Amino acid sequence: MPNLTLSPYFNLTMFMNIGPYRYLALASCLLLYLFIVCANWAILLTIFREKTLHEPMYIFIACLAFNALCGSTGFFPRFLHDLASNTHLISRAACFTQIYFIYTYGGNEMTTLCVMAYDRFLAVCHPLHYHNRMTVKKALTLVGLAWLFPISVIIIAISRATALPLCGNKIQKVFCTNWNIVKLSCVATDLNNGLSMFVTICIIFLPLVFILYTYTRIMNAAWRGSAKFKGRVFQSCLPHMVSFVIFSIALFCDLALSRYNAEEMNPFVAIILSLEFVIIPPILNPLVYGMKLPDIRRHILKIL
Repeated sequence: MPNLTLSPYFNLTMFMNIGPYRYLALASCLLLYLFIVCANWAILLTIFREKTLHEPMYIFIACLAFNALCGSTGFFPRFLHDLASNTHLISRAACFTQIYFIYTYGGNEMTTLCVMAYDRFLAVCHPLHYHNRMTVKKALTLVGLAWLFPISVIIIAISRATALPLCGNKIQKVFCTNWNIVKLSCVATDLNNGLSMFVTICIIFLPLVFILYTYTRIMNAAWRGSAKFKGRVFQSCLPHMVSFVIFSIALFCDLALSRYNAEEMNPFVAIILSLEFVIIPPILNPLVYGMKLPDIRRHILKIL
C-alpha cells in the first residue's frame, strides 16, 4: 500500500530547466500578462463609459473581458514566480485557490459563450421580438445564472478533493489542476471521478451542444435571407464564433492533456498545450471584438 504523505506542498514537475533562456521566457510572459490586463481593461472601460454600448451584446463582451482578467490573475502571478524560481513548490491553500480561479474562468467562459449564442439566435431568428425577450435586465440575470452554476459545482468538486488523503505531491503540470490531485489519492476516487464527469458535462459539453445548435439555426436563417442580411449576420456573429472556436480548441487540448501521461510527451509540447487554455483566449478575445465590432473599435480609438 502506498505511503500516506502529509506534505503541505505540491511540486509542479513540468517546469524545464532552460538555463539563461528563463529570463527571456519570464519577460515574454510578463509582457503577455500586461497586454491581457490592458486590452481587457480597455474593453471593460469602453463599454462601461459609453452609454450607447449598454446593450445585451456588449454586456456579454464585458463579462468575457472581466472573466479573462480573473482567470489570468489566477494563473500568471504564480506562473511568473515559478519561472523566476529554481523550486516549484506551491502550498495546498495556494494550489486549491489557483484551481478555483482557473476552473471558474473556464466554466464561466463556456457558459457566457452559451448565453451569447442564445442572444445572437434571438437577434437573427426572432428580430421582431428581440428587444422584448433580451433586455439589459434579462441579460444581467442570464450572466448571473451562467456564472453562479459553474462556481457552485466547482466549489463542491474542489472541496471533495481537499478531503482526500494523498500518497504523493507531484503534479505533472505548470499549474494546479483538480484531476492531477485526485490521481494522487490513496483511496478510491469513484465519487470524485463521477463528480468531475458531472461538472464537465454540465459546464462544457451541454453548453457546447447548445452553441452548435443555435449557430446551426443562425446559419440556416442567414442562408435563406438576402445578401445584405447575410452580411449583417456575418458581421454580428463572426467575433462570437471565433471566440467559441478558439476557446473550444484550447479547452480540448487541456482536457486531452489531463488524461494523458505528460511524461511520455515532449515537455515543450506538453507545456504549450497546457498553457493555451489560460493564455490564448484572453489575448485574442479583446483583439477580435475590438477589431471586428465597429462600435467598440470607434470608442476605443476615441479614448486613446
